[in-house]
Amino acid sequence: MIPFLLRRLVQSIPTLLLASLLIFFVIQLAPGDFLTPAKLNPNISSEQLAALERNFGLDRPAWQQYLFWMGNMFQGNFGLSFQYQQPVLDIIWPRILNSLYLALMSLILFYSIAIPLGVYGAVRQNSPGDNAVNIVLYFLLGFPSFFLALIVIYFILQLRNATGLDIPIGGMTSNNFEELSPFGQLLDILKHLIIPALVLAISDAAGLTRVIRGQMLEVMRSDYVRTARAKGVSEHTAIWKHTFRNAILPIVAGIGSLLPALISGVGFLEVVFAYPGITPMLLTAIGTQDLYLIAGFTVITTVLLIIGNVISDILLAVVDPRVKVS
Repeated sequence: MIPFLLRRLVQSIPTLLLASLLIFFVIQLAPGDFLTPAKLNPNISSEQLAALERNFGLDRPAWQQYLFWMGNMFQGNFGLSFQYQQPVLDIIWPRILNSLYLALMSLILFYSIAIPLGVYGAVRQNSPGDNAVNIVLYFLLGFPSFFLALIVIYFILQLRNATGLDIPIGGMTSNNFEELSPFGQLLDILKHLIIPALVLAISDAAGLTRVIRGQMLEVMRSDYVRTARAKGVSEHTAIWKHTFRNAILPIVAGIGSLLPALISGVGFLEVVFAYPGITPMLLTAIGTQDLYLIAGFTVITTVLLIIGNVISDILLAVVDPRVKVS
């Protein structure tokens, strides 16, 4: 295990260098820079603009800006956000945690929905229940998560108006959050997380359920499953130990992409629910061309992708004894 991790660490260094180089110079290709709005302001003199360019390092060539940024990054400093005038890590980290809370709850609901439905669809193939699930899943596959969120918000508002129930549908905390006890604060956050997490889980589970169902049906026709049943193993063992364990191998292999997906936020769902996560911050940074904030976040995502791939390799070795990690 240790040689495997060391080998992956060495392999990740050129990957990170190339990724950072590409990220930085692709962002540089965008027209204008952070000071473009200031340059269009007649009330700001050219001397003030020159001073701002020096302060932000925008008067240097792009390659010098990159080397300066990389030198700081190796010291744990991802640069200074132009917009917030604070270190990038101080801006990104709270937003990453907020998105992580939402994504982790969504992930728990996601697998809790997708795995039972996928297994049920394979075991009860073409039954009325399987057909009903398939119809609902096909319907959900055609809806983007943010559009489904808008529909859910509409019905929740109708329910609140009709019953007076206090169902939170926006933000991460209530107005009286600071006055609550620690346990009350936890419950308040969970109340705000459950609706967007459930919407995201239902939207994403539609695709994975179909994948699990297809994989299960393929494995159930294998010779070793028929042999296990012929030897008299219970139906539960045949389904969960011999079929499901082998059917999830492609899913486990793809877990490496889940970690950066989690940390990248949950897309426009955060915008729809006014949730203080990564996506709203990143959209603002792109609009203002906050170079170091965008580049720093993208590099963190790349690091997490590498870590996620290592985790998926280890989990694959756990699930499938034929795979050796050494």
